Amino acid sequence: MADHITVPSVSSTSDRRPDSAWAPLGEPLFRSLWIAAVVSYTGTWMQNVGAGWLMTQLSDSPLMVSLVQAASAIPVFVAVLPAGALADMVDRRRLLLFTQSWMIVAAAALGVLTLLHATGPWMLLAFTFLLGIGAVMNDPAWQAITPDVVSPAQHSSAVALNSAGFNVARAAGPALGGLIVAAAGAGWSFLLNAASFSGVMYFLYNWKSHAHEATATRGIGDAIREGFLYVRGAPQVKSVLIRTGAFSIGAASLLALLPVICQPHGAQGYGFLLTCFGVGALSGAAILPRMKLQYSVDGLVAGATLLFAAMTFLAGQVHIFEWLCLVLFTAGTAWIGILACFNVVAQTMCPSWMRARALSMYLFVLQGGMALGSAIWGELAARQGVPAALAWSALAMVVGLSTIRRHRLTATELKMAPAVVRD
Repeated sequence: MADHITVPSVSSTSDRRPDSAWAPLGEPLFRSLWIAAVVSYTGTWMQNVGAGWLMTQLSDSPLMVSLVQAASAIPVFVAVLPAGALADMVDRRRLLLFTQSWMIVAAAALGVLTLLHATGPWMLLAFTFLLGIGAVMNDPAWQAITPDVVSPAQHSSAVALNSAGFNVARAAGPALGGLIVAAAGAGWSFLLNAASFSGVMYFLYNWKSHAHEATATRGIGDAIREGFLYVRGAPQVKSVLIRTGAFSIGAASLLALLPVICQPHGAQGYGFLLTCFGVGALSGAAILPRMKLQYSVDGLVAGATLLFAAMTFLAGQVHIFEWLCLVLFTAGTAWIGILACFNVVAQTMCPSWMRARALSMYLFVLQGGMALGSAIWGELAARQGVPAALAWSALAMVVGLSTIRRHRLTATELKMAPAVVRD
């Protein structure tokens, strides 16, 4: 068992030549996985629209509506740390084939039950939870394989492109989901989500991955303990986790309560507002490289957090649809500025033998904070109204910026060489 872990050294970004943002797409392996992932992400967003809108038809409680997002994120508390340990212990390709199959079965079953009018509020939450379990078990291994499907020189650009792909889906998926729900019902959005996993399954089935270098620990519990020891000795990792938690709890309110906000505008309006959010995120990704040249990472995250908090507050005050579209667009622009900074550091802060476990801790904080925030702001909305809940959550994000003083993010990247483990 490792009792002392030396974290990887830090190299200045000035020592490296910047990669082209689109260069990883020139590599066939990464390109095929990226396209399959965008299709899968699009299906997931269609599922989210269908689930959120279906709950508004099954229950008029803001708490029940907000619990749809919470149900998809609560599995983080249960499964993400074991998932990270498992992804460092077994063949990641086989683990991903299992988790993708799990999500196909869950989405297809929910689709069939919904078309048969057999889905109630708690059944919807149960299947959303099952899909969340699959996603959580999938995520650490999924993010950890990035260095295996792209050349080392393109790793940082590949991480950014993965975020861009997610936001391409965020822009297209909600609009498609809104159209499908309005035209054919939520059940079909669930079935199409099940079908959207097929491209990733095809890639994984045919991909000949490198031999997996498993962790030397004897079991999942030992692997998790080793991960905590690593984090304890890595100040930069702790800073990323604390900053992510400070943002995610307050940030959960906008998307969790959006189905309630846009009830007067119908399912298509809900999908279009999510599309505005996604297009804003794409626009933010386009200007982010220039912003990083002008501002420090901490300055960029702080400014984007203040902007996102302002848009969260305005979402509870604005009732004209066109103005809501502008609010969601601006919020999406701020969102990508914050999460892109967090994600790149999280992807590059650990060596390969620890990568999935460290990523699982990052996902635990990010998605767990979103789940906790969804429940908190949903309950507050049920008691005091949606505008009040959004206002308090905006204040929580502003207060969370106080963590910058002691937990700054650096603009440097960790080398991907293995860390030294001493017994």
